[in-house]
This record gives sequence, C-alpha cells and structure tokens, in this order.
Amino acid sequence: MLATERHARILGLVTSRQVASTEDLALQLCVSPETIRRDIRVLDQRGQLRRVRGGAASPSAAIGEPQVEERQFLHRAEKETSAMAPTFRGTVATTSLLVAGELAAHRDIEVLICGGRVRAGDLGVSNANAVEFFAGINADLALVSSGGVDAQRGLTDFHLDEVATRRQILRNARRAYVLADSSKFGVVAPHFVAEMDADLGLITDRNPGGELERELRRKGGAIICP
Repeated sequence: MLATERHARILGLVTSRQVASTEDLALQLCVSPETIRRDIRVLDQRGQLRRVRGGAASPSAAIGEPQVEERQFLHRAEKETSAMAPTFRGTVATTSLLVAGELAAHRDIEVLICGGRVRAGDLGVSNANAVEFFAGINADLALVSSGGVDAQRGLTDFHLDEVATRRQILRNARRAYVLADSSKFGVVAPHFVAEMDADLGLITDRNPGGELERELRRKGGAIICP
C-alpha cells in the first residue's frame, strides 16, 4: 500500500472516530505499528491530525492526555503485562489513590499514600506536600508512570505539577524504572521529567526496537519485557 493511500485511510478513520489507537490503525491497514507511527508524525506535521499518546486524534477532538477510562480500554492488555506481580510483599508508597485502593486489599502489602491535590480521572496526587512526602522516603525500587518515552527527549509527562514529585521519587531511589506500554514509545509529552539512561530502566510489554532501543542500550539502560 502506498503512503498516500495509507494517509488517506488513516485520516478517514481518525475523522470518523475522533481518536484512534496506533495498534487499531495498524490492524485496519495491515501494516506494522511503526509504519503507523511514522505516518502519524507526517500527518501531524501537516496539521491534518494531532499526534497523541498511543495514536492520533482529529484536530477537533479535545486537547490533552486521553481520559483514564479511554486509556484503560485502549491499552488494557499492555498494562496488564507490565503490572506488578501479585506475590509482592513489602511497603508501597504511591501518588495514586487508585493504586492505593487496589493494593490495600493485599494483606502482605503496607500502603503509604502522599498528601496533596487530587487530579480528577486517574486520582493522582501531587503538589508540594507530595514532594515533601517522598523526600523522606529512600526506596529500594521506584516504578514511575509516563506520558511518553522518547530516544532523544527521554521521560516526559502531561501534567506539570507532577513532574517535581516524579523527580523526587527518582532522586531517592536505589533503582528506578519507567512503566510504559508500547503505545508510549516515541511519544513526547509537554513536560520533561528525566533522561532515559543507566539510572532509569524501562519495564514494558515488548522491546521498543528502533532508535529508542538503540539509545537505551547505548546509555546502559535496562529493558525488561516478557
């Protein structure tokens, strides 16, 4: 299929649905997700659609990070692959009320939750209180979520007020990893958090491949996937 034909079909699907995931577009067009990502970049540069985390959106669609319900629907399988093993025993400190509620049901896990402002949707907690809370915690292992993971731009996030909290968590941790499913590869969110290097590994559902994997390997960053 020629690029012009792919572009036309992508625009038709995105226009009709408002938002379409990379994986779904790849299935519809019978091409690889990497091909779709390249096409989305081209169409975004032309102003014909908007590149968003995990796919593309119509220019008329709501701007910003996808709502938590949409993210859970589009990428449930990938997130389940990267999820924490249920056999974990120990103490977990988190910024997420959803995570705290889920883990509190496990009797072998002690849950600590920071204070701060609660964001609607995914119920993430952040502000100066959250930063101060994590400044007092020296974690053996830090697992942080992401808005995007890019070879050149590193770890980025959609929410400015959460950047300082993530940086504080990473600063005090003995080991640190980004939890990112493959829909976040090559995505650059508005706010920089940290470089992807030997101090910050990646836990994901599949090897990223391409420039992202080459850069992570070159800098000594660990990649963990099934």
